[in-house]
Amino acid sequence: MFVKSIMIPKHHCITAEPKETLRSALKKLEDHQIDGMPIVDGDSYEGMVTRYHIYEKNFLSDKQKDEFLDSTFVKDIATHQDIFLVVDEVFEKTLLELKDFPLLAVVDEKQRIIGIMTRADVLEQFESAFGLNRPGVRIAFTSVETEGRIARLSDIAHQFQVHIISLVTFDETDKLVRRIVMKIEKNNHVDRFIKKLEEHGFRILSVKED
Repeated sequence: MFVKSIMIPKHHCITAEPKETLRSALKKLEDHQIDGMPIVDGDSYEGMVTRYHIYEKNFLSDKQKDEFLDSTFVKDIATHQDIFLVVDEVFEKTLLELKDFPLLAVVDEKQRIIGIMTRADVLEQFESAFGLNRPGVRIAFTSVETEGRIARLSDIAHQFQVHIISLVTFDETDKLVRRIVMKIEKNNHVDRFIKKLEEHGFRILSVKED
């Protein structure tokens, strides 16, 4: 999955212009209940402005609040001018990039903004990957890292009419053992399915209905 598949497109984004006052920008942030927005000059990405940085710069300024908000432009406190996501980057990279910031711009090869990615969007995708929004039975187990193990797992699920909601693997660098977390729909064959997994060498770590 690529960033472009899950980003918020530009035409749905709230943006600021470089010469917009901080009072105007702060009103947009408060009216739309968002933490930050990209600064855009035409199609060109010029950085980010956030509620936090407006408050921080105001606190550090020697001006009174009203004077500061009315005389300071968005471009004066812009951040992240050189930190952004490229449209064809893989989605998995976004979690690291958004670790310390609530949103990032998504740009093309000419640094023209085409959308944004927020931390909430990324977390929503990980929730989906783990099947958190659907009821079922979560099974954690380990498997010896051999060719065809995932295919065998799929065959056993098919044999017991088990519908897999999500399947996530860990320890991709371990050449011997891999941990797997699988969520399945609950049915009358779950216990037999788990027993069959054990018979085929999958070591069950935990089973939880949620």
